[in-house]
Amino acid sequence: MDIRTTRARFRPEMPICRDWAYFDQAAVSPLPSAARSAIDRWAQQASDQGGIAWRQWSGELERARRLAADLIGATPPEIALVPNTTTAISIVANGFPWQPGDNVVTLANEFPSNIYPWMNLAPRGVELRCVPVPTGQPEVARVRAACDERTRIVALSWVGYASGWRWDVAEAVEIAHRSGALLLLDAIQALGVHPIDVHAAGVDFLAADGHKWLLGPEGAGLLYVKQDRLETLRPPIVGWNSMAQPFEFDRVEWRLRPDAARFEAGSYNMAGFLGLSASLQLLSDLGLRSSSSDIEPCVLDFRRSAVDMLQRHGATLVSPAPPPEHQSGIFCFQMPGIRPEHVRKALLQQGVVVNCRGGGVRLSAHAYADDEDLRRLERGLRGVR
Repeated sequence: MDIRTTRARFRPEMPICRDWAYFDQAAVSPLPSAARSAIDRWAQQASDQGGIAWRQWSGELERARRLAADLIGATPPEIALVPNTTTAISIVANGFPWQPGDNVVTLANEFPSNIYPWMNLAPRGVELRCVPVPTGQPEVARVRAACDERTRIVALSWVGYASGWRWDVAEAVEIAHRSGALLLLDAIQALGVHPIDVHAAGVDFLAADGHKWLLGPEGAGLLYVKQDRLETLRPPIVGWNSMAQPFEFDRVEWRLRPDAARFEAGSYNMAGFLGLSASLQLLSDLGLRSSSSDIEPCVLDFRRSAVDMLQRHGATLVSPAPPPEHQSGIFCFQMPGIRPEHVRKALLQQGVVVNCRGGGVRLSAHAYADDEDLRRLERGLRGVR
């Protein structure tokens, strides 16, 4: 497929496009038709059949696990199905064998979910080092300099939620491993657009909720734990579903599951994961896992067109545009003399959805956004005063 073909195939799957120019993918994704249908089927079955349909739903959970593993180049036993990115990061933070004097390195402009779990380790004697990011874009040398022989984890967002800066994953891994640390990659703002092979790159842990670029509902995400890191983490929360004999309720025996599912503990958000499974299948059908996928080129092509149009209308970028290899579908802009909240409200009245982050108006468009959406944004900007 090429860019035009990918957009043409993607767009009909997104009912949001009938009424809105949707540029807020980095907040909450609209659901594709396939995800809504999967959730509707679950609701009907839950109403009509109750637990009779549970085994069918359970099979769909394993399909979601396989699709997620395939998406990132992992194996299904390395995937835990978790409620959100916060939970995934917290499993690593609270399950790691810390010693007083250890430290974690992250960036000062990370989303709070990649800061608070590490701050919470202070009573255990773990130092959090937040590397300053004065320009909004990380300086690799500063991150390297913050790591030392007591650094145990480097925790970085693959794509910054406000800056849109995208890390070279291999470089992030090298920074962590060179000091003997492990890399936790918060992938929520990249997964679903940018391809990754966690085995080839050497990623140790990866966390992502499904409700942004993966097109899923809220409350359904994933945690990747590299196979040889599994025993490093002590499950911070355990339950019947953590055990190797989960359905033998009268057999209480401490035998953890031999895979990442040990971190799942209890019951699932069935509706959420059935919806996510359908969305993952859609992205797979669009070729996301393929090395020749056009989803990333679609997103970056739209970004370039949007930035050019906005600058013609007097907008300025909040942060300098990163080099192409560090760009993503996220960027923030300002209209001189107009508060970002006012711009957002005025555009919303014109059927254009953006958000406010990082001191500006944040635009984040997936590969289904097209030229008509861009023209709608342009018309909306003319009315912003």
